[in-house]
Amino acid sequence: MNSLVIGAFVSLGVGLATFLGALPVLLPIKFTQRSQGIMLGFGGGVMLAATSFSLIVPGTEAAITQGQFPINAALIMVGGVFLGGLFLQLAHRFLPHEHFFKGKENCRGQKLKRIWLFIAAITIHNFPEGLAVGVNFGNNDINNGIPIALGIALQNIPEGLVVALSLVTEKYSPSYAIWISLLTGLVEPIGALVGVAVISVANSILPWAMAFAAGAMLFVISDEIIPESHRQGLEKEGTIGVMVGFVIMMFLDITLG
Repeated sequence: MNSLVIGAFVSLGVGLATFLGALPVLLPIKFTQRSQGIMLGFGGGVMLAATSFSLIVPGTEAAITQGQFPINAALIMVGGVFLGGLFLQLAHRFLPHEHFFKGKENCRGQKLKRIWLFIAAITIHNFPEGLAVGVNFGNNDINNGIPIALGIALQNIPEGLVVALSLVTEKYSPSYAIWISLLTGLVEPIGALVGVAVISVANSILPWAMAFAAGAMLFVISDEIIPESHRQGLEKEGTIGVMVGFVIMMFLDITLG
């Protein structure tokens, strides 16, 4: 089976992991703020390891394989990371959205329902993850594509639960919260398609695309996930989650890559 077709199915599965993670809101279980902090930190740790081991390292190797000197490959990574971060900064600056704990951003004079602000925030968050999966599979690189897809799917499970819990707290029904979690997860296959399309047009920009995805993910980790996990005195819980997530993603990448 063509790796692009495999990538399409895998990215869909990665997106559906948010739906799987949201299902526990149907159960009579109370999730504490501490557990949510750990779950958010876990997602950040997975993304941090994926940024390093599944994007920057193979992106550097791809640039060198294409004939770049190591210093040029390093500069490509630096430029791509900054471009990815700039893209997310612009998205955060101009798109109204709402964080789990931090609250609303860019909502001056706008009366959007909170549900749409949550959706916008998760869309900003999930697009770089889908892009990262698509870039790897678009390069026919299943060895790197599978570990990053598994890692992001793992972090999507607690993320889906946190999204659903946040919506239930806002008095939405559990079934509606699950539906929204599913909807936000489907952003990732869209990001994957963009990544596949970009690489299919010109494989020579693969290092740039990988660095761009890494920069976008790094921005999300530093600007949103870690600060969110530290809200309300959850620094220790968030840090534990980051370390566990990082180690699990590192293990997956080393053993499967």
